Amino acid sequence: MHKSQLTKGKKFGYCGGIAAESILYNMYYTYYLVFLTDVAHMNPGLASTVSLISVIWDAVTDPIIGHFADKKGADKRKFMLHAAFPMGITFIAAFIPLGETSDIFKFIFYTAMTMCFWLAYTVYTIPYYAVVAEITEDYDERTDIRGKSSLFNTVAILLGNAVPAVLPGLIIGMGVSASLGWLSTAAVLAVLAVISAVVASLSLRGIELKKASDTGEVQEKVKVSEYFQILKLKPFRWFVMFVFFFLISSSMIQTNFAYLVQARLGMDDGGMVIVIITLVASMGLMIPIVTKIAEKTDRRKTGIIFFSIMLVGLIVIKLIGINGTPMLIVSVFAVALGLACFWTIFYSMAYDLVEVDEFVNGKRRESMITAFPQFFQKFGAAIGMWIAGQVLNFGKYNGTLSVQPDSAKDAIENIATIIPAVFLVVAIIGIVLYPITKERFALLTSQLEKKRNGEEYSTEGLEKLI
Repeated sequence: MHKSQLTKGKKFGYCGGIAAESILYNMYYTYYLVFLTDVAHMNPGLASTVSLISVIWDAVTDPIIGHFADKKGADKRKFMLHAAFPMGITFIAAFIPLGETSDIFKFIFYTAMTMCFWLAYTVYTIPYYAVVAEITEDYDERTDIRGKSSLFNTVAILLGNAVPAVLPGLIIGMGVSASLGWLSTAAVLAVLAVISAVVASLSLRGIELKKASDTGEVQEKVKVSEYFQILKLKPFRWFVMFVFFFLISSSMIQTNFAYLVQARLGMDDGGMVIVIITLVASMGLMIPIVTKIAEKTDRRKTGIIFFSIMLVGLIVIKLIGINGTPMLIVSVFAVALGLACFWTIFYSMAYDLVEVDEFVNGKRRESMITAFPQFFQKFGAAIGMWIAGQVLNFGKYNGTLSVQPDSAKDAIENIATIIPAVFLVVAIIGIVLYPITKERFALLTSQLEKKRNGEEYSTEGLEKLI
């Protein structure tokens, strides 16, 4: 029987480290476009391009950071620890108020600050997620770790969405400007993120890691060919397709929450409270269910079920229309089902690719394998936010107006329903074609162990994986 290296305390500390990135990630993707359009008063098209450029930059750095984290002698725990404070500081800097300066100056400044933030974010997150593949090769334990992390992620989602929904208004009520209210909110969440990152880094002390160097195959100099080796893996292509298009869909919806509540429905901050409570409660309820189903069946089947339900929900909501609180709640619940499933199975699926890569190419590249999905995850999220901004701009949204034109309201509803549904269809096709099942993975690891020991091994039954 597999014996875990992680005590309950160490597992608690590690899993809690997801809050370091999730708190900031959620505030960014739910509110940063709103901050740029409604507080910094930037054009929606230009504002969304800030995020597109900075997150594409972040995505490009993912495989580079992954390579350095996989180098011989590299300790992923140190990467996490050293990135904690820069990640918090640069996040705060992205919310520095500029007053009534030109859109071009705002564009340059906010692009530069967010690029710095996403770089620090990458240095933390790539090793954070990759280190699980060095701790355990057990299929179910990986699912368990991600399931527990998802519960912490639910709390982080609550903080990343609820605090910005309430705190700026409270601070403004004290006579402080809106811009300083948002800066203060960013600072509060940054402090919480730094604390969780430090705790996660230190909780893994004393854990024996299965280093990539244990195989004797890691090279000190990165080669472009290594990236193509990973890209050529059969399961990887379908996995990337699923991740990329799901994140386009979900980030578009998440970015649109505040616009949906305020501009479409004309609700005050209480509307965002309804959104947040529904989102968090639904995810908190569904994550244990997703984890249990994934353990009893496998992650692929689980994803097909939940993403299909989300798709049907988006289509039905579009047909009925989002005209009041009940349909708002239904809309958020549909999204919550998809997010609960995605964040529970996403990284576990990525970890499985480590063993596929080792079997096919003879190398363990945990951070590089984890970095590539993050590349497409972040690229997809950036594209989703950018599309949302462009649709808002096309719909004549103006952040200085108290009441938006009907064209803007229609654009907001489409961003919440039919447009992301199109991208979700492609994501579902990707996971349907994804070939790693629980049974095939068990067969793969058994033959991989023989290959490591120099014993005779077989590829029978593994044709779809290799």
